[in-house]
Amino acid sequence: MSPTLLWLIAGFILCVLEFVLPTAFVELTMGISAIIVAFLAMVIPSVGVQVAIWMGLSVGFNLLMRRFVPKRTDRSIEDSKEAQTLTEILPGQTGRVLYEGNSWQARCGDEEMAIAPHQRVYVIERRGTTLIVMPEYLLRSGNDPI
Repeated sequence: MSPTLLWLIAGFILCVLEFVLPTAFVELTMGISAIIVAFLAMVIPSVGVQVAIWMGLSVGFNLLMRRFVPKRTDRSIEDSKEAQTLTEILPGQTGRVLYEGNSWQARCGDEEMAIAPHQRVYVIERRGTTLIVMPEYLLRSGNDPI
């Protein structure tokens, strides 16, 4: 089998894999690079040089594509938001809270404090799929009516 045909097959497979297993365009850029190298293989007989060109093109295209991939935003919670405990949150353990209409795993921000069920809490942080909450009465300012 000729190197040109091998590069075309590899390029096609890599491009298709991007749609099956999305990798933020890494496979796609490698596939496009392989297709370009397939055409260059007709004039460049050395497989070592072809591989070097493929690697260079792949890295270059990946760097260019990074400009078009949206950056991940920090999903931390900027402002404290209200939630309500569904279960008791024991000291140092997790419980459940109702937050934005969904049940979330939650832990008290003070590892030595328990929070009773059906209490209003504020979400102060998010760690993965666990919310860090504090009871409402601890976060109220002195001027707020009870």
